[in-house]
Amino acid sequence: MYDELTEVDIRKMQEEIDYRVKVLRPQILEDVKTARAFGDLSENFEYKAAKQEKNKNDSRIRYLERMISTAKVIKADSKENEVGLFDRVEIFFEEDDETQTIRLVTTLRQDASKGLISKESPLGKALLGRRAGDRVLVEVNKDYSYHVVIRSVEKGGDDESLPIRGY
Repeated sequence: MYDELTEVDIRKMQEEIDYRVKVLRPQILEDVKTARAFGDLSENFEYKAAKQEKNKNDSRIRYLERMISTAKVIKADSKENEVGLFDRVEIFFEEDDETQTIRLVTTLRQDASKGLISKESPLGKALLGRRAGDRVLVEVNKDYSYHVVIRSVEKGGDDESLPIRGY
């Protein structure tokens, strides 16, 4: 299994790894050392919290390294009149009689609350390769689907300002 990521995704993940290794890790290790000096480790909350922070940081580093090593690098290229990665798409939800503008992004950058929809989501998959004016069936699961109409497509690029998801 691999994730489809852009070169920008990979570069941003590598930057985060570098920051976590070179800046955060030394700070966290110093916090662990300081907390250990407080005495009895069995009742030392500061020590336990510092160790948890260290483990969380190490876990994130391993996660990012695994993502990079298993990634399939993709490019954000699509035909001028088709919905592609990083495009802004105005869609009309027929059931709700509402219009919404979304942007298709890689899974690593998705944030539905900001209108950043993964190309791997049911909506993203349904929209990719379609054109303005198309009525598209979005199949959420075998029991639920809905239609949207693509009102407009604004071509976009791999925006460096889009953050990658973290925790």
